[in-house]
This record gives sequence, C-alpha cells and structure tokens, in this order.
Amino acid sequence: MRHHIAGRILSRDAGHRKMLFRNLIRELYIHERITTTEAKARAIRAEAERLITKAKRGVNGNRVHAQRQVVAFLNDKTVAKKVFDEFAPRYAGRNGGYTRMIKIGKRSGDAADMVVLELVDNEG
Repeated sequence: MRHHIAGRILSRDAGHRKMLFRNLIRELYIHERITTTEAKARAIRAEAERLITKAKRGVNGNRVHAQRQVVAFLNDKTVAKKVFDEFAPRYAGRNGGYTRMIKIGKRSGDAADMVVLELVDNEG
C-alpha cells in the first residue's frame, strides 16, 4: 500500500523523473504554454507555481537566496531571471493559481489524455 507517499512516479526512475520535471517547467517558463500529457502536467503544476511564489517572496525579502534556489532547480540563469523579472511582478497581486490546464483530447498514438498547460495572464 502507498500510504503517505506523495508525488507521481510516471514509470521512471528518480533521476529521469527529476530531470523530466525540470525540463518541462523550464519550457513552460520559456514559452509560457506547453502541450503535454495530463499526468505530467498535474505532476509539474505544483512545483512550477511554487517557484513563482519563491520568486515573489525574493522580490520583497532575501532575493539572493531565492534566486539561488530557483537557479539550482532550473539549471538556467536566464530562465530564472525571467521568473524574477517578469513573472514575480505579473503575479504580485495573485495568491497562487498561476497555471491553467486546458484539456485538448486524446493523443492519436496511444490515446493519452493531452492538455495545454499555460501561465495565466500571458500576453502570447
């Protein structure tokens, strides 16, 4: 029984899953919209929103520490800079709920449920 075990495994080992989540979140921040399976979108949604909240706190408080945490997760300084310079001010008046999932149907190859995961209030 899987009592008290949080998170989704997605049939991957820990290293592969960790990098998959990081890559998906990085692409979400770069393009502000990605198309992926519903399971992957649900798995990364909380962490993507948590990083934006961390950036919002970093603007008001200790920015250096928050920036180091975001860069350590994303492995990309330019994307981390975008999170702090664009997303933190954009969502300053919003208490969570920075992403939206729109179901788009099933994938033709394996009938996996597909969604568009996007940041709300995006210009593109």
